[in-house]
Amino acid sequence: MATDLTRLIKKYANRRLYDTVDSKHVTLSDIKGFIVAGETVRVVDDTTGDDITRALLLQIIVDQEQSGEPLLSVTLLAQLIRFYGNPMQAMMTDYLQNSVDAFVEQQQSIQDQMQRMLTTNPLDMMQKNMDMWQSMFGGKKPDDPTKP
Repeated sequence: MATDLTRLIKKYANRRLYDTVDSKHVTLSDIKGFIVAGETVRVVDDTTGDDITRALLLQIIVDQEQSGEPLLSVTLLAQLIRFYGNPMQAMMTDYLQNSVDAFVEQQQSIQDQMQRMLTTNPLDMMQKNMDMWQSMFGGKKPDDPTKP
């Protein structure tokens, strides 16, 4: 479940990761689980205090890309590399973020529609369909396909 809490993870010199919310050591897999659950994660180097969240998230992506079905094709990765240092880099960043945001929004909308369909009483749905059919044909009922 998503929360407004930012989960602070500290990375120690021995490369161990410590979750300050649950007060325990965690793995990259645990951090991936937090993110999949919708939590915001921030990772800092315990020695320097530097925010190393991006580096850790990239490490999680690399691990995911190497196992199972990759999300990022070689062609896409090469195209992304070409944008680094390019005057269009900032625009590409915004474009990618907006595209992923729109995709997530559409996915959520479809999931919400499916949930409504699954929780709607089938008889209610059938009545709505009949009402719509009758309104389309001016109150006439459709011909009975079983009658010649």
